[in-house]
This record gives sequence, C-alpha cells and structure tokens, in this order.
Amino acid sequence: SQSNLIWFGHSAFLLQMEGKNILLDPMFGDVPAPSPYLGQKRYSSTLPISIEKMPVIDAIVISHDHYDHLDYGSIKKLKDKTKMFYVPLGVGAHFIEWGVDASQIVEMNWWETSTLGDVSFSFTPSRHFSGRGITNRNSTLWGSWVITGKKENLFFSGDGGYGSHFKEIGNRFGPFDLAMVECGQYNEKWKMIHMMPEQSAQAGMDVRAKTIMPIHWGAFTLAMHSWTDPVVRITAKSLELGIPVITPKIGEQVHLKKLSKPEYQIKWWLN
Repeated sequence: SQSNLIWFGHSAFLLQMEGKNILLDPMFGDVPAPSPYLGQKRYSSTLPISIEKMPVIDAIVISHDHYDHLDYGSIKKLKDKTKMFYVPLGVGAHFIEWGVDASQIVEMNWWETSTLGDVSFSFTPSRHFSGRGITNRNSTLWGSWVITGKKENLFFSGDGGYGSHFKEIGNRFGPFDLAMVECGQYNEKWKMIHMMPEQSAQAGMDVRAKTIMPIHWGAFTLAMHSWTDPVVRITAKSLELGIPVITPKIGEQVHLKKLSKPEYQIKWWLN
C-alpha cells in the first residue's frame, strides 16, 4: 500500500502508512486558544477534508498539550472514529476527561516505542514546555515522534528549540526519509523553545533526514513575523546546507515514495 501524507496547515497531518490512518497533532479548530476571543483565526476557512468525511482513524499522535496542537473541539469530533491515542506522559488525563476510554490511550516517556500493526511510534525529546493553563505549566511531557513503517521512516518534530537532542535522535533512529520540522511562530526571545528557520534546516541535517518539510506555519499567526518568512528562510538555508526541502500545498496528497516530485517544491505562497 502506498504511503501518503496530507498537511492541514500548522502541525496537523493525516498520514496513511501500512494500511493505517494516523493523525498527527490534529488541530482542526478555527482558533489556537482556549477561547475564540483569545487568538487569531485560521487563514483558510475550510479544511482539506472535513472531520465528518475523514476515514476511521487508527491512531492519533500528540506531541504536547498546547492548544495549537491538542484541540478539544477536534478531539471531541474525532474520538468516536479513532481507535488509539499515542500521547506524552500525563496527557492521557485530558483524553479521559473528554470521554476516551483509558484502554485506547498509550502514554509514553522519551525513548519509548509502541507498535500498532506494522507501524511503530517512538517518542523522542524536544526542548519545549507544556500545559493548558496558567497553573499547570510542565505538568505533562512534550516531545517529538519517530514513525516507522516497513518502508518509510519519518520524524515529526513537535515544537521546541534547537539542541543536541536532534543529533541523538538521528543516531538512534535515522536516517529519515522525511523530517517534518517546526519552522514558524518564532521570535529571538523564544529561541530556547522555538527554533529559528535556519536552525530548523540544521535540525533536519542533525536527525539525518533525506528531505525536510517546514511545519508549524501556514495556518495561524502566533508570532510577529510575516507568514511567509519561515518558508523563505528555511528554503534558503536548506539550499546552503544541501538538504532538499518540500513545501506542499495545504491539502495536497504527498506520496512518500516520490518526495522529489517538482510539484512539492512550487512556491505557492508567492501568489
């Protein structure tokens, strides 16, 4: 079976691998905040596939519990068509509160691996923080994910600052066919918890990715830079480092066996 990836903007993906439908950080709501009045709306008014039209989901994978990655409204709509949830330590409590059965939740610590059929999920470090309220900062874990099928090996960075952990992940789990790397919503002051685009490209090199894709941009504004700044900068740095970068459109089906297709590199944001 062919492995495909569809990007929903920001860090949300539908991955189809080894006959499984897997959602990564499925934030499908309009505003990445606890209340619609607290954030700026999604740029596009429609999703590539509505939640109602989505196939049965074998697994939802969550990097951390910030609102722009773990969205109650989306999970509420998805939970009855989802079989399993792979989440960082402590994050399962949110799902149980939202009516998901504990038997469907796999909570993981850094460097742990879980398998579902022919797909394995390994939870790996990132330099970030967590929490959904002012009082519970860092009461849950955060991280990145390695998702491996029979043919493809993928890295999903979640959020986080640059550090030596990327090399360690590359040494333990690389090389990767594709690394989906956080690149967007940064600021010099947040460098410890969000990479600058040049660091995102370097992180792709460190994890030993054959191709990288910038994520955490293209759907919401959570920082002061222009919305095209991340993609322009990571593309320039990747060229300098000699690592291929793909920038598929939101909603485009990406075939993981054909990552070098020229249409995945069209600069669609210029229009």
